[in-house]
Amino acid sequence: MNFRKFRKSTKALSPVVASIILIAVTVAVSVVVAAWMGGMSLGLMGGAEQLSVTNVHFSDGDGVDPLVDEIVVSVKNSGGADAEIKKVYINGVALDVEVDVDDAIIEKGGISDVRITFDWDASTSYSMKFTTANGNNVEYSQVSPATDATP
Repeated sequence: MNFRKFRKSTKALSPVVASIILIAVTVAVSVVVAAWMGGMSLGLMGGAEQLSVTNVHFSDGDGVDPLVDEIVVSVKNSGGADAEIKKVYINGVALDVEVDVDDAIIEKGGISDVRITFDWDASTSYSMKFTTANGNNVEYSQVSPATDATP
């Protein structure tokens, strides 16, 4: 008879304890999956180029050729691989580009000046986009000075 009473009073885990255990297991699995995916993405992204614009200078005939207007854009590569700029767009129009490094390559951790021969107007907003050989883009907008850059 004692055995029957004991059996009747035994209970399984309460629903609250079961829910807490399920939540804890779910959180633990999600942390493991997030760590695994983070490690995987760092491995893939570690060797990528990462460009950013550090400075823009609008030159109105004060460069090498006093009759040529140009925009000089300093581009920094803070990624893990060298970057090669293939195309430059200003306000959506593709332009020819001259980069002051050998073979238009910006080394990892390096900064290069991209010289764009362009007849710019004063107090005008210009949207610039640089496309690399790997297809990565960096975009930047700048308003030109109100007057000529030369004295």
